[in-house]
Amino acid sequence: MAAQPLTPQPEDRFSFGLWTVGWRAVDPFGEATRPRLDPVEAVHRLAGLGAWGVTFHDDDLIPFGADGAEREGHIARFREALDETGLVVPMATTNLFTHPVFKGGALTSADRDIRRYALRKVMRNMDLAAELGARTYVLWGGREGAETDAGIDVPAALDRYAEGVDTLAQYVLDQGYDLRLALEPKPNEPRGDILLPTIGHALAFISRLQHHEMVGVNPEVGHEQMAGLNYVHGIGQALWSGKLFHLDLNGQRGPRYDQDFVFGHGDLLSAFFTVDLLEHGGYEGPRHFDYKPLRTEDADGVWASAEANMRSYLILRERARAYRADPEVREALRAARVDQLAVPTLEPGETPARLAADPGAFEEFDVDAAAARGGGFVRLSQLALEHLTGAR
Repeated sequence: MAAQPLTPQPEDRFSFGLWTVGWRAVDPFGEATRPRLDPVEAVHRLAGLGAWGVTFHDDDLIPFGADGAEREGHIARFREALDETGLVVPMATTNLFTHPVFKGGALTSADRDIRRYALRKVMRNMDLAAELGARTYVLWGGREGAETDAGIDVPAALDRYAEGVDTLAQYVLDQGYDLRLALEPKPNEPRGDILLPTIGHALAFISRLQHHEMVGVNPEVGHEQMAGLNYVHGIGQALWSGKLFHLDLNGQRGPRYDQDFVFGHGDLLSAFFTVDLLEHGGYEGPRHFDYKPLRTEDADGVWASAEANMRSYLILRERARAYRADPEVREALRAARVDQLAVPTLEPGETPARLAADPGAFEEFDVDAAAARGGGFVRLSQLALEHLTGAR
């Protein structure tokens, strides 16, 4: 029997972090509303819902401060669960933000010994990530920043940040690991201001790195929207740059705190065009959900929310495919001249000097007639809305 269109399949490449379904719902104003979730149970439950992969911070899997024997025990149980379910580990990362030692930063801490400890903590988990078959290693600098400009020398902090990333990249090369590094931008929270706050900041930073070719970005929906930016445009630029190594999908409602809603439960039109871009723009990586089950939910609600992320994506993918296949949409795209963006501005072999000598490009160009052309974008946007809502 053929699979139902809204039933997750391995080829959908849906993955979840242990920290998502395992979030105990602690917030600045309240204690946990859910008990700790065993990572092994998380693996089995996610597999049962149709997920393809599971990701983790080191401290999600192995309690901070565990001795060697305890560490190996946790890893063995996790590996056994992966073998039993067939789930893969496409990505891993390091917790450099929870323990008080990182209150002033990790790779950019003013304390050199803390920076060295942070690098060793990352390297240790890189060893495990490579052992489990991960291909991407995410670096989220949630504590790399400041609450007051008096407390940071930004150029020096960026020097240390670059040194740290270059050191980790060199470690990957020296060990022969098949890992790429992905920086995760975020503008604020938990720090007042975080270094590398947006995709653009991260891309500019990467260009200065010694091993820039093996470093990309891991943009999150909510993080870009917290900065008042357009997530679709951001990941579009990352794709154009060849730097979209991984991504985090969730929901957000404007420039607030990091809400981490279920994907699609925030800016729905943006979610629609995000899926449209991912499905038609050449992205081949995991569709990774970095969300938090609502604090109001019990265990059943946690798994309902995990399923909701995948179902939302599949619904939006179905709607995006219908939008792309609609002859009226295709005609509207042509009428709005969106297809003309793919046509080079210069003729084949044309030089700047030939352009400068072309009277049709300036002296004879009818500026008023060109200015009078309608864009046709309202029609396109309405067609997208109608496909999204099932009206077409």
